[in-house]
Amino acid sequence: MSNLSWIPAALGVGAAAYAVVKTRERLELSMAKHPSITGHSRMAKRMARWIPGYQYNQQAWFAVDGASIEVAQQRAQALQRLGDRLRAKSPITLEWSRESKPMISDQQFTSSYRVPYQFRDVFMKHVQLGVFWKSSRGAWISDLDGQRFMDLTGSYGVNVFGLDFYKETMRAGAEDADPLGPLLGGYHPCVLDNVRRLCAISGQDEVSFHMSGTEAVMQAVRLARYHTGRKRLVRFSGAYHGWWDDVQPGPGNPMPPSSQTLTLREMHASTLRVLSKRKDIACVLVNPIQAMHPNRSAPSDSAMIDGIRSVHFDRQAYQSWLVALRQVCSERGIVLIFDEVFLGFRLAPGGAQEYYGVKADLVTYGKTLGGGWPVGVLCGRASLMKRFKEDRPVDLCFARGTFNAHPAVMTSMNHFLRRLDTPEIQAIYREADSTWSRRSEAINTRLQDCGFPLRFESMGSIWSLVYTQASRYQWIFQFYLRDEGIALSWVGTGRFIFPLTFTDADFDQFVERVLRAAERMRSDGWWWPSPHQDGKAMRRSVLLEMLRHKLGMKPTTA
Repeated sequence: MSNLSWIPAALGVGAAAYAVVKTRERLELSMAKHPSITGHSRMAKRMARWIPGYQYNQQAWFAVDGASIEVAQQRAQALQRLGDRLRAKSPITLEWSRESKPMISDQQFTSSYRVPYQFRDVFMKHVQLGVFWKSSRGAWISDLDGQRFMDLTGSYGVNVFGLDFYKETMRAGAEDADPLGPLLGGYHPCVLDNVRRLCAISGQDEVSFHMSGTEAVMQAVRLARYHTGRKRLVRFSGAYHGWWDDVQPGPGNPMPPSSQTLTLREMHASTLRVLSKRKDIACVLVNPIQAMHPNRSAPSDSAMIDGIRSVHFDRQAYQSWLVALRQVCSERGIVLIFDEVFLGFRLAPGGAQEYYGVKADLVTYGKTLGGGWPVGVLCGRASLMKRFKEDRPVDLCFARGTFNAHPAVMTSMNHFLRRLDTPEIQAIYREADSTWSRRSEAINTRLQDCGFPLRFESMGSIWSLVYTQASRYQWIFQFYLRDEGIALSWVGTGRFIFPLTFTDADFDQFVERVLRAAERMRSDGWWWPSPHQDGKAMRRSVLLEMLRHKLGMKPTTA
């Protein structure tokens, strides 16, 4: 019998070597995660369960920053006036909104998360906003009471060319679709022209239609996994790709984080290092809107603890990042997916691929592409778009969706795509960068000259308002803007989404309304400079509040 005493030693050496490799891999992965809560999805889930719900009482509400009694009384009176003004302007709209709210879960959510949750109860007793709109014209929308507002909601990204543009494409599309009706399973004749144009715009080989942007992204990931034989997908910290489990693993998802999803740090060498070494990554998802706030969630007023918001767009830096990402994905056989559902057709006719000069393997579109109707579209290389395998005929990647390629959607899309080639739209694209840069510079100069702690950061026609002074009350500014006739989406001042057709006259009115709202915000005491609280102290104070409430201790009052 041969001597086998060497086997345990060899196994031990092998196990040790394996442990070293796995430890190094784990360390590299940890370095590729963003050091914030958005970069650690499991920790974010735990923290979401830990944070207690509580409300400031009437006494503390107006002085949580340590303001004097006089300033607190000034704020209380101002809040009462603000609520009275909004109620007097739109009584019918507000009554309809009050009646509908108990029956519409989305309305309950968006109305509650316009403000930091600690302020919610007292604030909503004073101020309510309507959610019903009756008509639109140009850059304006009107509520049920006939009150006109400058529409900067962007309709979640749909409104690239102004609402009148989409009303026209919807009417023309409905007329074209009328002879065929709601026939499903086949195609309206315009579909051939649509796919030709989409292939040309995207630089890809094939197209598939879906019912929403979320569906399009889901299919892109499924196809990447199907053709690579790998399971893992990489998303970047803070990026949004729809509300399905694999791509929303943080606090906004009731399911535990998927073990197949890696949330890594965008614009970082450690992420490129991980991608260059791992063999189990099927795809990387990129949402180009993150160039404004890499590794952070969309800027929402309800999330501002101290009023400080970090938003900045550096086109050259983000382009360099995408070039490096493209290279490593090509080298490792990783499918690079651009999710342009929100941003597509706004930066350039060819979207982020054209704007940054980087070609993805798969591209998803939605929102505006439907010409006013709901749609999701996936464009990609032929080798990745195929849903079956010749050598394994039962091995399928099935995806259908009953209402995809609906005739009315396809015909409106056709009018949208055709109008992209018109001289008027091409001229808008040529001047877009210079137009919006000039406008942001102009309003920032006015804000600085007036001494307001405000500054706009822009990515073309998408803007975020940045506050240059710490305050617990910055989120209130969105309601002063509403009172001045500016309508924003439910995330508040983190998103001003202008249509590209916004005229200089429209912009001049916008500037004056912002300045009036800012003057009222200042005179009503919300920007009272606390001598004892900077941003860091405010964040620490809120954490102590949470701890006291979690432990059942009596809350402190200002």
